Amino acid sequence: MRDLTLVLIKRKSKFASAEYASPWSLRGNYVGLTLHAGGTCAHIRRMQTEIGRDEPYFDEGAMREALCEIGRRVWMREYVASNDGNFSVRLSSDRVLATPTMVSKGFMRPEELAIVTLDGNQVSGPRPVTSELKMHLAIYRARPDVRAVVHVHPPHATAFAITRRPLPKCVLPEVEVLLGEIPMTPYETPGTHAFAEALLPYVRDHNAFLLTNHGAVTVGQDPYEAYYRMETLDQYCRILILAAHIGNWQQLDHEQVVSLLKIREKLGYRDRRLEEKDRPLCSPEVPPRRASLEDTGRSLEGCAGPRHKHEELIAEITRRVLARLRQG
Repeated sequence: MRDLTLVLIKRKSKFASAEYASPWSLRGNYVGLTLHAGGTCAHIRRMQTEIGRDEPYFDEGAMREALCEIGRRVWMREYVASNDGNFSVRLSSDRVLATPTMVSKGFMRPEELAIVTLDGNQVSGPRPVTSELKMHLAIYRARPDVRAVVHVHPPHATAFAITRRPLPKCVLPEVEVLLGEIPMTPYETPGTHAFAEALLPYVRDHNAFLLTNHGAVTVGQDPYEAYYRMETLDQYCRILILAAHIGNWQQLDHEQVVSLLKIREKLGYRDRRLEEKDRPLCSPEVPPRRASLEDTGRSLEGCAGPRHKHEELIAEITRRVLARLRQG
């Protein structure tokens, strides 16, 4: 067996914005793990370690306020109309705070938000939870590093989704570094299990998605990261639409894109294009990862099924390290 070395990544507390303390600062200093096997760094999922299974990832009150603030922002930016859109945050290993159905996100109140278990049972909230909850839960099961999901219908991004036109790559440096590839998932009826399953072949490798004939989804390690990714996505689509009135989109060359993807890697974001040497960097298609559903080892009905071996290894190493830390 290869030698394994665990490296705890220590991050200083900081504020994500003047009005919102980064949730990472609420949980102590140790926030990530890197596994080195046989001298090579196997970048397993970025994960937040916790002392005690039941300790919350975030403060519930702060997250209620954060989701309401995001609701106001998406409404003011016209990403939603009427009661459109839904977003959520994972409070703990088995609790998710989510927006209710039939409520304008621009006028949502903290007490209206619902709490559900990871298998979809609502445990609190005066209104039923969003009908598209299955999609959120499927993402959380497939991506343990994801702590928040934002789904809205931003006009410029949705314009690409309803024309079924894949987003071009290698155009804007900021998009290559901050978002990477943006796949378009197949159409399924919203709110169904099939709708949630449609994202799974893509969710492992990406943080922003266009939903065919529907809208867009972004994920993040906290609600604001997921929301800011949505801003970046719609701004990119708006620029593309404006540019099309002037001339053709001009792509960066291969070396320029590789340089950007290496910057992306240094920031902790993996990009499939660096691994799949036989696929052109700037081709518009984003192929699904066929083995994603099997790799995650999770079903939509619950958390049944075998865990990925790497996750078991990380969990055991984490348990031992935290036990040692408690001993001083």
